[in-house]
Amino acid sequence: MHPALILLVAGGLLLLILLLRAFRVLTGVACLALSVVVVLVGGLVFIKISEFKAMGAVKWSLPPAPVTTASATEETWEPILPAVGSLSAVQGVVVSAQLDGNVAKIAFEPGSTVQAGDLLLQQDVTSEAAQLQSAQAASELAKTNLERSRELLAKTTISQQQFDSDDAAYKQAVAQAQNIQATIDKKTIRAPFSGRLGIRLVNLGQTLKAGDQIVSLQALDPIYVDFSLPQQDLPLISQGTTVRITSDAISGRMAQGRITAINPDVDSATRNVRAEATFANPDASLRPGMFVDVAVVLPAKEKVLVIPATSVLYAPYGDSVFVVDEQTDAAGKTSHALRQQFVRLGEKRGDFVAVTSGLKAGDVVVTTGVFKLHNGMPAAIDNSLAPTAKLAPEPDDS
Repeated sequence: MHPALILLVAGGLLLLILLLRAFRVLTGVACLALSVVVVLVGGLVFIKISEFKAMGAVKWSLPPAPVTTASATEETWEPILPAVGSLSAVQGVVVSAQLDGNVAKIAFEPGSTVQAGDLLLQQDVTSEAAQLQSAQAASELAKTNLERSRELLAKTTISQQQFDSDDAAYKQAVAQAQNIQATIDKKTIRAPFSGRLGIRLVNLGQTLKAGDQIVSLQALDPIYVDFSLPQQDLPLISQGTTVRITSDAISGRMAQGRITAINPDVDSATRNVRAEATFANPDASLRPGMFVDVAVVLPAKEKVLVIPATSVLYAPYGDSVFVVDEQTDAAGKTSHALRQQFVRLGEKRGDFVAVTSGLKAGDVVVTTGVFKLHNGMPAAIDNSLAPTAKLAPEPDDS
């Protein structure tokens, strides 16, 4: 019970006794009993007040907070220009029909790999084939007539005009045969280049119109990555500059290529310049249309002071870390205390962040639970369960 409350109760009892005596309501035994109660309460009050005084004289201190730590270290990082890129095929088309006609034969399997010139689809050409035979026969006859006219002209048996007429007739017959052959070739659809086919978009017996799509064909190795950079980065890049890409579609792996083309103009709306890098893609894991994270690697290297990103306490008024200071008391006992240190941060990579000011190499900082700490707090270092920071972290399978 609080001492003030005890005093209030005791005072109330004494006042009650005095009032009862004044009106002679209580008997002598009752007054004696009440007097005993008052004495007991007064003694209890005295004991409690003594206990609170003794507790106030004791110096209380918080137990050391268990923390995990890491040292600020100097590392050499390659300067990079980050960007967002999109993959595109070096060669990619949707194969379409050039002329109207019925599908007579489908010679490919969806998803298969084909070579340049492989037959993909044959339209019905029975009519054109018959016309071609007639045209070829006519051209053979015209050729025979031309040769005979050439012999007769040498003997001056026919006129030059007749020879020229036979020559023109032969050329006309050959052109007619070639025209029919071209029609057959256009209805015989072949792969224009080597690559991988997509999903079949036609069926056997279907009537195709000129321009109707048949199948997608993409050349996947090599593959392009198109990305944009701000115009102020244009002096830093050139053809041959190394580029790295990462994507969740390739299980966190990093692919490396080089810039092969830079647009000569800058986009007037965004003030960005578009660049294109080429990457080897032997396993076809990169596909056109994919989104990737791009890092253009600059040739110069720089030294940076890095700490785990989990060490930083982010706040609107400034970012800070908790530095672990070692202290020794008069008895020679060593302890640790936390000191809040404001820092200026630089680039972030993986699980690390660069510190441009506020720390020096070798400073020990707290790496977990910094939001629960305060300046001057005692600490006990326990790194048995400390997380491992990596430049290229890979999340565990869930």
